[in-house]
Amino acid sequence: MSALGTVVRSGVGRRRVQTLVIGLAAMMAVAASVLGGSLLVVSGAPFGDAFAKQHGAHLSVQFDAGAVSAARLSASKDAEGVSGAAGPFRTATVTPRSDGANPGWPMTVAGRGDPGRGVDEVTLLDGRWPARPGEIVLSAGAALIPTMGMRIAFTGLPGDPTLTVVGVARSVTGTADAWVVPSQMPALTAPGSGGYQMLYRLTDAGTAAQIAAGRAAVTETLPPGAAVGERSWLTVKRSAERDTAVYVPFLIAFGALGLVMSVLIVGNVVASAVGMGTRRIGVLKAIGFTPAQVVRAYVGQALIPAAVGTGLGVLAGHLLAVPVLAETEQVYGTSSLTIAPWVDLAVIAGVLGLVAATAWASAWRAGRLRTVDALAVGRTASAGRGRWAARLAGRLPLPQPVSLGLARPFARPARALAMGTAVLFGTIAVTFTVGMGASLGEVMKAKAHDVADVVVPAPLPDFGPEGPGSGPGERPEPDPAAVAAAVEAGAGTGKYYSAATVRATVSGLTGIVDVIAFSGDASWGGYTMVSGRWIYKPGEATVPTPFLAATGTRVGDTVTLNGLAEPVTVRIVGEVLDPRNDGMQVFTDASTLTAARPDLTESSHHIAVTSGTDVSRYVEALNKDLAPLGATARAGGLDAGGDMVVTLNALSAVLTLMLVAVAALGVLNGVLLDTRERVREIGVHKALGMTPRQTVTMVITSVVLTGLVAGALGVPLGVALHGWVIPAMGDSVGLRFPGSVIAVYNGAELLPLALGGLLIATLGALLPASWAARARTATSLRTE
Repeated sequence: MSALGTVVRSGVGRRRVQTLVIGLAAMMAVAASVLGGSLLVVSGAPFGDAFAKQHGAHLSVQFDAGAVSAARLSASKDAEGVSGAAGPFRTATVTPRSDGANPGWPMTVAGRGDPGRGVDEVTLLDGRWPARPGEIVLSAGAALIPTMGMRIAFTGLPGDPTLTVVGVARSVTGTADAWVVPSQMPALTAPGSGGYQMLYRLTDAGTAAQIAAGRAAVTETLPPGAAVGERSWLTVKRSAERDTAVYVPFLIAFGALGLVMSVLIVGNVVASAVGMGTRRIGVLKAIGFTPAQVVRAYVGQALIPAAVGTGLGVLAGHLLAVPVLAETEQVYGTSSLTIAPWVDLAVIAGVLGLVAATAWASAWRAGRLRTVDALAVGRTASAGRGRWAARLAGRLPLPQPVSLGLARPFARPARALAMGTAVLFGTIAVTFTVGMGASLGEVMKAKAHDVADVVVPAPLPDFGPEGPGSGPGERPEPDPAAVAAAVEAGAGTGKYYSAATVRATVSGLTGIVDVIAFSGDASWGGYTMVSGRWIYKPGEATVPTPFLAATGTRVGDTVTLNGLAEPVTVRIVGEVLDPRNDGMQVFTDASTLTAARPDLTESSHHIAVTSGTDVSRYVEALNKDLAPLGATARAGGLDAGGDMVVTLNALSAVLTLMLVAVAALGVLNGVLLDTRERVREIGVHKALGMTPRQTVTMVITSVVLTGLVAGALGVPLGVALHGWVIPAMGDSVGLRFPGSVIAVYNGAELLPLALGGLLIATLGALLPASWAARARTATSLRTE
């Protein structure tokens, strides 16, 4: 081994604490960066690849067949900004009924003679494309589970047509739930209904404004009101990336904290090593080491533990990614998703490059030291700094060990600043994690609507004209009116409402939306409003943010619900926070659906008991009344569970513990260096009568001011980080969060969080304090 290698190995082995600090800091930064970068790549790669391969449509527009002709729609292909178009395809919203156990609900069927080539090439996953009337291809994402050879009856149409499933396909932009040959469409279209679908590829489609400009261009020459719905590929892309994109903002935050801490800690460790090893540097130069070799020696001492930590960080990042990537497998036909190798290489190169650059900058002083000056310097630093602080602390009515400890940061301000910075980032991480857990809890409360004390769950919903319970010999469904009467008559019943769910379609959108119809005032039921107001009368609706984005509507606009006995138009009066069903829901009053769906039998009942009522006894008494009706009550609201929330909380807890450990080790390193530097001074204090307990008090007190200041600064910075990350996480899944989700901190918990900085600093100082207390007085006095 070369002389330089021997020096590097000796330095790494001698400075075990510093080696551990650098390695752990690098591991933390790499783990968060690998995980965040990989999810950022994975979230967009499957959809992007499929969209390019299948020539997905940037814009799909649904037109009213009674307002515009097919010939006029064909002319829109030549509109400015359109690079390709397909259609017009005749469409219809129908409610099928399969020959299996699948319930029936509305679906959008399009008539296409072939899968297409230039725009929206539908990919066949199984079977073949329909060749004649009586055949149908189902979308892999359709609500009706696709099975080859399954027969589907459309009992609500004249002639009750029955089609056979001959294929399963996927449209990357979700243009339809099923496809048939064009000659089949007249039999699937009720009189006075149906529409046309046009699919466009645009020359510029990277932003919502460019999509809006493209829509304006293709509809410019068409009659007003002819376009009844539209869907942008950006909305589909966001939905495809939703499961993984939500993790990216908070992982970026943790990765940035880890990288900054790595740079600061590496710089501090190397600078401290140079300061403590000045005489050693002089010896190395005296025996022939060049300034460049001395610098490389200290850089090598930082790179070795950093390289080990980087390797462990890559492994940790891969392991942490497993539960997240498991949720995104089979996306658009993609097999198991894996971390891209180039992400690993980029993170490794970036972190080691930062470590090398930081270590080089800190070790540059060692290369510039003159050999004679370095040899003439002993280990003990100048005692001139911080005397004013020591005199001021000595005047305070405090025990002498406490006074000596409080003054110490001013003797080594640069070292105190480095320790304080480490504690600062640890406090930021803890504050952010506490806030994120509270915010996710608020989101889950909004999702569960668990304000009710008692719930009578709905029976299995009937989503079609022949739902469960309609067959002979089956148990009849509970009568909602009878259940409501029993609830109202119950002793202890306070406020209550019922909710029934039906499924419908919205013009311009494929797939189904849940329509939740309320009987009674549900405004107290835990529905969190983002903007606007709750529904007060028939014809009004509130919808989640993803619904507004998917339909291109705003509060005050109207939408039409199809797939029911007749179309229902509702006005949107509010935006509600509800991530269920990907936000594709409509909340309205039950009387809004009186004509279109008079038989709302699948109702749940939500009850708030009066003050002083025992919930368990209330449930027991109510169940006696409900038993003859075939219904059962239970205490509590709806389940608020969520795999994504569990994963997010677990990831943030792990990464926060790693950051706190790095911060505590950073303090340990600083206090250890300071204690070794003061070993003779500590020996003098012991000779004058300082006990081991007082020695521990002095060492720990030396980090009190640093911990308190860092904690006081870290809490507001953590709150600010939370205020940036949480809205970004909501935006990544298409949700807007109200103030109740973001403003989750209160004064009672901010003070303990601020004292968390003191706790981190104290934990880091315990071991050096114990070492100083155990050191023998004679040994300390002989140390130079």
